[in-house]
Amino acid sequence: MSMKRYDAKHIALLAILVALNYVGRVVFQFLPNVQPMTAILLILTLYLGLGDGLIVAGLSLFLSNMIMGMGPWTFAQLFSYAVIILFTGIVLRPIHGNKTKWLFVLFALFSGFFYGFVISLVSYKTYGMTNFWAYYTLGLPFDFAHAVGNAGFYIILEPILRPLFEKYIKK
Repeated sequence: MSMKRYDAKHIALLAILVALNYVGRVVFQFLPNVQPMTAILLILTLYLGLGDGLIVAGLSLFLSNMIMGMGPWTFAQLFSYAVIILFTGIVLRPIHGNKTKWLFVLFALFSGFFYGFVISLVSYKTYGMTNFWAYYTLGLPFDFAHAVGNAGFYIILEPILRPLFEKYIKK
């Protein structure tokens, strides 16, 4: 297995995706849990792989949380995104193709609920909660908003980002 080369074009592409995530999180912060970051990370991971997905996730969270608030939840967010990116890269990337678009829209929807479950699992003890299921259940409306937002942003952004990634991959 060869090491991926991070030349100037590749770094610039990742920087643009970090900026897109940053702006998307900040602009949509008035809608709790609705932002394009998860969809962008899914699409990115499907086309460019695990490493790029993890790099963009980490940088995007760090930069946007500098404005939106940094705290222990940042590590829970990063862990939740890492789990989703790993699943996407290891399990779903090998079956990704033109005929599977709706499978990935459904996965984007599912990712909102899965992200909420993982972040609740990581976070509930941090905040001194004694009952995980009570903590998780209270977050379900936010997970639902995240899930619907993910699916919507995936439908909108996949046709825009796919040609850019395909063009980049061919070079």
